[in-house]
Amino acid sequence: PSSYGALEGLIKGLKKNPQAIIEIQGHSDNVGGFDHNVKLSENRAQAVREYVVQQGVAASRVFYKGYGPTVPVASNDTAQGRALNRRVQVKVLAK
Repeated sequence: PSSYGALEGLIKGLKKNPQAIIEIQGHSDNVGGFDHNVKLSENRAQAVREYVVQQGVAASRVFYKGYGPTVPVASNDTAQGRALNRRVQVKVLAK
């Protein structure tokens, strides 16, 4: 629920730009096993994709991938850093 505002902005942007193609990228911290974190991040990204598609964006325009802990934006040595690494990002593949 706290992400609905950002999701609505994404959906609005995609509807305004019908040629745009995106990749939804899921990320995780490094706590737990590597394979578990990759799957967790993939599930995170897939859930966002499903929501975007349910809101009327063509599935052929929305890809997703789980990157697990491989692309951290902060140190995994602190709780705050780990929280920042558990995220979803959107990359524009084509405009």
